[in-house]
Order: sequence, then C-alpha cells, then structure tokens
Amino acid sequence: MPASSQTPALPHPWLIAHRGASAHRPEHTLAAYALAIEQGADAIEPDLVMTRDGVLVARHENELSDTTDVAQRPEFAPRRTRKPVDGRWTEGWFSEDFSLAELKTLRARERLPQLRSTQWDGQFEVATFAEIVELVATRSAALGRPIGLVPEIKHPSHFAALGLAMEQPLIDALAAHDYTRRAPVLIQSFETANLRELRRQLPRGGPVRLLQLLGSPAERPHDAVLAGAPTTYAQLATPEGLRDIATYADAIGPAYRTLQLQPREGGGHRSALVEAAHAAGLQVIVYTFRPENYFLEDGFRTALGPAARNDEGAVREMQAYVSAGVDGVFADDPALARRALGGN
Repeated sequence: MPASSQTPALPHPWLIAHRGASAHRPEHTLAAYALAIEQGADAIEPDLVMTRDGVLVARHENELSDTTDVAQRPEFAPRRTRKPVDGRWTEGWFSEDFSLAELKTLRARERLPQLRSTQWDGQFEVATFAEIVELVATRSAALGRPIGLVPEIKHPSHFAALGLAMEQPLIDALAAHDYTRRAPVLIQSFETANLRELRRQLPRGGPVRLLQLLGSPAERPHDAVLAGAPTTYAQLATPEGLRDIATYADAIGPAYRTLQLQPREGGGHRSALVEAAHAAGLQVIVYTFRPENYFLEDGFRTALGPAARNDEGAVREMQAYVSAGVDGVFADDPALARRALGGN
C-alpha cells in the first residue's frame, strides 16, 4: 500500500466512536456510524469479522445472535453450532458459516436491550467494510474534515485457522479506495503477531498506524496462548513490554480503568502507565466510555439505577482520565464525549 509522505495530523485527544454512536443506534450499522460522524467523532471504529466467502463485515463478535435477528430466522436454525473461539466454547451462529448474501438478509438489533432502546431493532443491515469506507469518504467530503477509521481485527488466529485471515483483505481494502490511501487509519488487535506482520507491510510514516490493544492484566493474547508463550497483558504493560510494543505499534489501547489514576499536583491526574507508554514513544488510546450508570465508576454514578443515563457523571469521568494525558478515547456516545473533550 503506498504511503503518504507523513502521518496525518490528528486531533488531540482523538475521539473515536466506539462501534459508531452505539449509545443511540444498534452498533456497527451504517446508521450508527453516520450519527457518530454527525455528533462530531474524529474517527469511527468497525470491529471486523469474515464471512464464509471472504468479505469483511462489521460485527462485535463472529457469533451473531447478540446483535442480529438470526435466532428468529427459521431458515438458519440448522446453522446453530458450538465451537471454540479464542479458547472458549461458544454456541450460536457464526459469521464464517454465512455468505455475505445470507448475512445481508439479517437485521441488526440492540446488543444491550436491558440498558438501551430497542426502537431501532430490525431496521438496519449488516454493513461491509467497503460500505463503511464509502460512507466515511462521502461524509468527509461533505463536511470538509478528515474522518479516521479504526478497524479492529477480531479473533485473528481463529479466522486464520479457517483459511479466512483478515489482514491481507484489510490491507487490500484500504489500498483500493482513494480515501483510505490518505485518511488516518489505525488498525487494532488484541493479538500481537498479526500486528508485527502488518508493521512489516505498512512502514511507519504513512497514513496507517497500529494499535496494540491490552486486555485484562492476567489474560494472555490468544496468539501467545497458541504459541505456548507465558506473556500476559500485564507484562505487555510494563516498561520493558511497552518498549517491545513500540518496535511494531504506534499506540496501546488499555481499558481506562487500568490507568490507576493518581492526583497530580496542581490539579488533574497522572497515570504511571500513560507516562511509561509516552516514554516508550507510544500513544495511549483508552476504551470505552459509556453514558449509563452501570458502566461508570462508583464516584461518578447517581442513585437512579444502572440503566439510567448519567451525562454529568460520564463527562466528569472522561475528563478525569483525559487529564492524565491520554491521546484518544473510545466512546459510545460521541456527542457526550465531544462535550467532555471540547472542540468541534
């Protein structure tokens, strides 16, 4: 993929719409992405899985029943199965067992119906990555501002073992569209080997950067599990681990609660992880800020119950973490995040 002469300048902190405006529309739909852009997101995040016929589509997981109406479709009842995904046995319907044409007959539904409205259920298709790129390119041209793409490669070892590896199709898709040959793109993964290989194909200095996601500290990246390596995410987050990540990635993506904020003299907060990452030359982009009480830390909640939206608490929580010097945030409600971060 041809590289531009320099990496595009990014807003700071970078506001990434987590699966689109997923606090308002079913996640990973074109409607969710379009609303996120309208609400001021600097970038949108599609989680990518693969169809049986090798098409990249946006779903949070390859198991489809939480986010589509597949379980209510009698013609697909025989597709229900049980299989290991990243070492965990999962039962349901899987993207790799459906063609794109079949997936296009499904309709998206709210993944968190106990917390969020289901009024949009049944209205939107499963989106392909190509459709998402075209949406972003069109909206960027109309608005006169760059809109980034932050695709996550989901379950890379699982799909590679099926002969459906996503890395090269993703590179090809980015190279195929004029917009993604110059727009800011940040490819993310919870595994490490695929990012190392991507770095060999995508030299630094171009529009495509790489983000090493960090899971729960005690867990291991699944490619490390398969290789019999003892490496945990906690080890990746040490100064030594961060220096190693910096040899192939441009940023880390930890859960914001793992930053372990400490008061900073003069106001705001500091985080040893943020400081160590910056010392290693890495940016820090944290996930995921959400507006409901259920997701907020105790000090930011109200007494209205877990499903209640708590805009004030969510803004204060995000501002506390941003004060520690993070370089970007993933947020389910881009409008609320824009209010917390300021700017346009």
